[in-house]
Amino acid sequence: MILKALIFSNSFALIIAFLLIFMDRVINNYGPCTLTINDDKEVQARGGTTLLRNLFESKYFIPSACGGKGTCGYCKLIVSEGGGSILPTEELMLSSAEKKQGYRLTCQLKVKNDLKLHIPEEYLNIQEYEGKIVISDPVTSDIRRVGIALSTEDEIIYKPGQYVQIKIPGSGESDYRAYSMASCPVEKKQIEINVKLIPDGVGSGYIHSLSVGDELDFSGPYGDFYLREDSHRDIICVAGGVGLAPIKSILLHWQRHNLNRTLWLFYGARGTEDLYDHEIFAELNEREAELKYFPALSEPDESWTGEIGFIHSVMDKALPGDINGEAYLCGPPIMIDAVTSVLVSKGVGEERIWYDKF
Repeated sequence: MILKALIFSNSFALIIAFLLIFMDRVINNYGPCTLTINDDKEVQARGGTTLLRNLFESKYFIPSACGGKGTCGYCKLIVSEGGGSILPTEELMLSSAEKKQGYRLTCQLKVKNDLKLHIPEEYLNIQEYEGKIVISDPVTSDIRRVGIALSTEDEIIYKPGQYVQIKIPGSGESDYRAYSMASCPVEKKQIEINVKLIPDGVGSGYIHSLSVGDELDFSGPYGDFYLREDSHRDIICVAGGVGLAPIKSILLHWQRHNLNRTLWLFYGARGTEDLYDHEIFAELNEREAELKYFPALSEPDESWTGEIGFIHSVMDKALPGDINGEAYLCGPPIMIDAVTSVLVSKGVGEERIWYDKF
């Protein structure tokens, strides 16, 4: 009886799965639709697929850092007609004001009919690039430094702190994953990204599998997390783990252009084996009077002589009260929240704190 019950249960599950696939591919196939962009351009879209997917296929590159999971909120656009009601998966990522203005998460909104939408001008300047891997070096047990040289005569112009979206080929449709640039923007023919291997990670697994000479396509630049240069305030940079990548780009730009602003660099990791590029920053700290470097380990070994503890505690001790600064934070949410509390207590207004959570 138990065997028969298991066979029946498995058969029933297979039938349900088949019906779901059938409904998605046939019943939810809405046919060709038209996207009207900024009232002056029309592109054809595949009904039943997300608006974000359709825009990428039409070479409109919209920011997205979460792989279409609806958790980053970067891909929001104003959809003025045809979008229907806001979905439960969009609710948390849209403010009341954004809902009134017609914003939608393009990774969650499926195209079911003709749509009218608005794409900001800065998104229209995002380009697609062909690249080739010229550097692929491990810097920790799970982080790899990847240098990508442009294969064409194009140049990439970006601000320190911004990111690109790497194209991840698949058996069906291609996917995209976001990675911050760790290189100095003055290098317009080559970029560096730092990729942490995530268990079962589609993007990181693919990039870690590549070697020098392999091709890698990407689009960019993206993001409003970048150094504000129209300021004379101190620059407070805080990085946790692989969140160092955009912070390194900011530091290299600061050094290259002699910005004449004090830069505080707080860099936290678990152990010495996780603290990469430390030698570069330590050497710069010796040469640059305006650089104040504070590396810290939460689980150090006996050889470590630097700061011990979580990075927000180190900041609390090191930063003076009422500092005239602005901050750039990159790391896990729990670190960002703790660091933000310290900064506010030191007189740094939240409007002068920019962050990139991952």
